[in-house]
Amino acid sequence: MEKDQNIVIKVRDISVSFSNFSVLKGLDLDVHRGEILGFVGGSGSGKSVLLRTILGLNAAQSGDIEILGTDYRNAADVERTKIDQRLGVLFQHGALFSSLTVRENIQLPMREYLNLPENLLDELVILKLTLVGLPLDALHKYPSELSGGMIKRVALARALALDPDIVFLDEPTSGLDPIGAAEFDELIITLRDTLGLTVYMVTHDLDSLYTACDRIAVLGQKRVLVNDTLEGVVNYDDPWIQEYFNGKRARAIVK
Repeated sequence: MEKDQNIVIKVRDISVSFSNFSVLKGLDLDVHRGEILGFVGGSGSGKSVLLRTILGLNAAQSGDIEILGTDYRNAADVERTKIDQRLGVLFQHGALFSSLTVRENIQLPMREYLNLPENLLDELVILKLTLVGLPLDALHKYPSELSGGMIKRVALARALALDPDIVFLDEPTSGLDPIGAAEFDELIITLRDTLGLTVYMVTHDLDSLYTACDRIAVLGQKRVLVNDTLEGVVNYDDPWIQEYFNGKRARAIVK
């Protein structure tokens, strides 16, 4: 694939099937450096399937995926490991390990990829916890002792553990009340601006799409229908897109 330094994720002609059921077919997608890309689609359309396929957690039957200039699907294990260290992931519902404390959850990626002394690991955890706006007394708590909003922030701190270039967020505001969701959106914007992150965010939250995202990609008919600014997406001539963005629960947009 032709290299473009501004494109940090390039997906071309990706097809994914499970038991002969086609989920994605001939899908193309570009994610630009430094942007927050909102990825949206109907329930069961394959949003999380694509995210997991980009990360190599699902197998694609065809196509190419380039991450940070590397042919990720065909890269050697050593090269893929180098790329993996530059990616952070917040899975839906946080996916924290219930038997581990906040400190231990955040340290997991560091222990897997880095060889650091314990005192430095502890200092890094404090830094990550501070970045996501959590008090230090959360360090020794277990996930069962945390609110939904705190779980999302701990999971985000873990996603930031290795100082990634790209962060993948899968439904980051699901289960949060409107105030908590708005605060999380603001946190994502602040972290992007402060750390120079690129953010790939799967979401169905209209407020997140309107307030946090630079561009929006819409999945439908097994492919990306449109990948554009909010105004471009809102005006795209597709029945599902029009119902989603201009339907009964739509927000006003200045055109």
